[in-house]
Amino acid sequence: MSKKAPGAPPRFVLRREVLTAYVMPALMAGLGGAATHQPELMLAAVTTIAGTSAVVAALIGARLRRRPPHAWAARAPRVAVAIVLAVTAAAVALAVGLAGAHWLPRIPALADQAWPGRLPVDLPLSSAIAATLITIRWRACRPHPAAPQHRNDPAPHPERQTS
Repeated sequence: MSKKAPGAPPRFVLRREVLTAYVMPALMAGLGGAATHQPELMLAAVTTIAGTSAVVAALIGARLRRRPPHAWAARAPRVAVAIVLAVTAAAVALAVGLAGAHWLPRIPALADQAWPGRLPVDLPLSSAIAATLITIRWRACRPHPAAPQHRNDPAPHPERQTS
């Protein structure tokens, strides 16, 4: 039996969101790699693309879940919050991707691998998408503040009264 009131938004369940953030990019990029016969894309789909998406969704989702109702993320327009978090996540992921692309080929076992070169593209792109989607889904699960009910004319309406 559900404890949710009728008409209330769905609950934000972080485990479900992180699982979705992993499975969907892995499935989409994996199918794209299979359709175009790119085995490196199929491998990246389940590692760097989906893994980054799941990590970003877990980090941002955990942070958003702990936000009080009066925080900026709960009050600002949904699109603005999604853009701010997506750009921030993409910038951090780009820095990590560039560092990885620079330092990982220096490891002898990874020197001849092609995947470190994909990190500056895979990480920011999957981070931005995951941050946008997790933010929008979090905001959709937030209760909407009740609209203030103002009456312009406090006088009773005789046509609405029944005697």
